[in-house]
Amino acid sequence: MRWSLKQEIASIFIILMTSTIFLNWFINNSFLERYYIENKENVLLSAYRFINQAGNEGSMLTEDFYLQLQKIASTGNISILVMNTSGQVRMTTVNEKDILKTQLFNNIYGKNSDVVSILSEGNGQNYIIQKTRDSRINTDYLEIWGSFENGNWFIMRTALESIRESVQIANRFLGYIGLFAVMISALIIWNVSEQISKPILELAHISKRMTNLDFEAKYTRGGNDEIAILGNHINQLSETLEQTISDLKTANNELKTDIEKKEQIDEMRKEFLSNVSHELKTPIALVQGYAEGLKECINDDAESREFYCDVIMDEANKMNKMVQKLLTLNQIEFGNDVITLERFDITTLIKGIIQSSDILIKQKEVKVIFKEQNPIYVWADEFKIEEVFTNYFSNALNHVANEKIIDVKITRKTNTIRVSVFNTGEKIPEKDIDNIWIKFYKVDKARTREYGGSGIGLSIVKAIMDSLNKKCGVINYDNGVEFWFELDSNQPQNI
Repeated sequence: MRWSLKQEIASIFIILMTSTIFLNWFINNSFLERYYIENKENVLLSAYRFINQAGNEGSMLTEDFYLQLQKIASTGNISILVMNTSGQVRMTTVNEKDILKTQLFNNIYGKNSDVVSILSEGNGQNYIIQKTRDSRINTDYLEIWGSFENGNWFIMRTALESIRESVQIANRFLGYIGLFAVMISALIIWNVSEQISKPILELAHISKRMTNLDFEAKYTRGGNDEIAILGNHINQLSETLEQTISDLKTANNELKTDIEKKEQIDEMRKEFLSNVSHELKTPIALVQGYAEGLKECINDDAESREFYCDVIMDEANKMNKMVQKLLTLNQIEFGNDVITLERFDITTLIKGIIQSSDILIKQKEVKVIFKEQNPIYVWADEFKIEEVFTNYFSNALNHVANEKIIDVKITRKTNTIRVSVFNTGEKIPEKDIDNIWIKFYKVDKARTREYGGSGIGLSIVKAIMDSLNKKCGVINYDNGVEFWFELDSNQPQNI
C-alpha cells in the first residue's frame, strides 16, 4: 500500500486548507481594495447626509454638531470643507483649507485636470463622487463634491493610499496567519487522521482474521459514530458467520449420520431378509416334509396322520404369528400406524392380561404377584400398551425358573408411572443387554425355538415406546430379570 489511509486523509485536508487560504488571499488581493473604496463611498455619503441635514435644521453652529463632525472626519480620515455661494468658508476640518477650496472651485468651473474617473453622479442629487490624483505628491484621492440643499458648496475627500496600505497589511497578515494555520492544522489533522485510521485498520485486521475463520476478534472501541456502527455490524456479522458455519457443520454432521444410518438401514434390510429367510426356512422345511409324508402315505394309521397334520398346523401357525408381528413392527417403525392417546386404567389392563394367561400360569406352576388394586389412570394408546405388557409377561412366562415367581409392580412418580415385570431365573448376559431390542436377536436360540419365539416381540415393544416418546428398559438382578416401561399419569404420587 503506497499511501496509507492516514496519509491520504492528512494530505487531502492539508491541500484543502492551503487552497482555501490561498483563495482567500487571492480574493483579498483582487477585490479588497475595491470593497474598501465602496465602503469609503458610503462613509462619504453618510458624512454628506449628516451635514446636509444639519444645514437644513440650522444646527451647524452647535457644539454637538462640531464634535460629531470631528469624529466622522477622524475615524474616516476625511478632509471636509463647506463654503457659501460668496466663496466664504463656513466650516472645515483641515488647516490647509486653501487647497480644498481651490479643488472645489476647479470642480465647479470644470477646470479640475486631476480627475481620473467619475464613480457616481448622485442619482438626481447635487453631488458627484470621483477619483482624483494629485500629481504634485503622486497621491490618489476619493472625493465627493457638490451643493447642499441650503445652497452651500462642499468638498470631502480621503486618501486612497491608506486603503491600499491597509489591503497590503491585511494580505500580508493573512499570509503569515495562513502559513501558521497550515502548519498547526497539519499537525492536528495528522493526529486526527491517525485516530480515524486506527479503528479502520483494526476493522481490517478483524476482517482478515474472519477470512481465516477466526471469529474470536471483536471490535471493542465503542462509540456512536459511523465507524463504531460499522464495528458493531462486523461483530454481528462475525457472530452470524460463526453460527452459520456451526449450523453448516452440524448439518454436514447430520448428513454424514444420515448416510451412515442409510448404510446401516441397508445392512439391517439385508440382515432382515437373511433372518426372515432363516426363520422361515425351518418351519417351511417341516411343513414341506410332513406334507410329502402325508402325500406318500408313509404312515397309514390315523394317529400318525393326525400327528403330521398337527405339526404342519403348528408350524404354519408359528409362521403366521411371525408375519403378523413383522407387519405390526413395520407399521410402527415407518409411522404408518395411528397413535391414539386416551386415558385408561392400567391396573385393569394388567389384571385382564394376567387372567387371560391363567391356564399357562397353572401349567408352569408359576406364582404371579400383582398387589395393586386401586385404579391408576394413564395417557397412552391402550391397544399398544396391551401389546407391550403382553410381550413382557409372555417373555417372563417363557423364561421363569428357579422359584418360578413373576412380580408385576406399578411404581408412582411425579407425573409418570413405571410398570415393571420381574421373573426369577437366569440373568441376561451383559453383552446381550443392548441387542435384545434388535429384530430376530435371540439370547438362547434353542430355548427360543422351544417355545416358538421369533425374536420380534421386544423389537415391537421398543418401537411402540419410541412412537409414544416414552422409555423402556431391562434390569438384571442376582435372582432374575426385570423389564419396565413408563407412561404419563395425571394422578398424584400419594393416593
